[in-house]
Amino acid sequence: MKLYGITGWKNCGKTGLMERLVTDFTTRGLSVSTIKHAHHSTDVDQPGTDSHRHRQAGASEVILASRHRVAIMQELRGAEEPPLEELLARLTPVDLVLIEGYKGDRHAKIEAHRQAAGQPLIAPGDSTIHAVASDVPLDLDRAVFDLDDTVAIANFILAELDLTAGVTG
Repeated sequence: MKLYGITGWKNCGKTGLMERLVTDFTTRGLSVSTIKHAHHSTDVDQPGTDSHRHRQAGASEVILASRHRVAIMQELRGAEEPPLEELLARLTPVDLVLIEGYKGDRHAKIEAHRQAAGQPLIAPGDSTIHAVASDVPLDLDRAVFDLDDTVAIANFILAELDLTAGVTG
């Protein structure tokens, strides 16, 4: 599986860019999975559901399965957060895994940047950031794309990963 990351500070457009890239890549015929890192406590389950009740009762892992989807919820219960490599190993193989967040990991990334967020660029001090997608022009030592130019960003990622062969778009 090929990996590529989208990173940046909060409110800089990471999730919107991820969403547009997934749509672009799947339209081109690639199979895509995503991993998103959250810095806050998050729960995809709802209080009162059977699966939530299982977790509250002490289950370490709950698999919720239906004919439409499967969700695996693992309770860390004080254990360390699993590293990205461990999470990747759990995925079903696909053509491309897009990773949102994980600033400190060493995979190739594009930084999403919005001037209004008031955050400094990460790229100048991070060689894993191969390009920046920004809402303002920037003078950098690497590629800079308009944050909304999804096709150009997707083409850049495909070229970086040598995933152009067999792509339909």
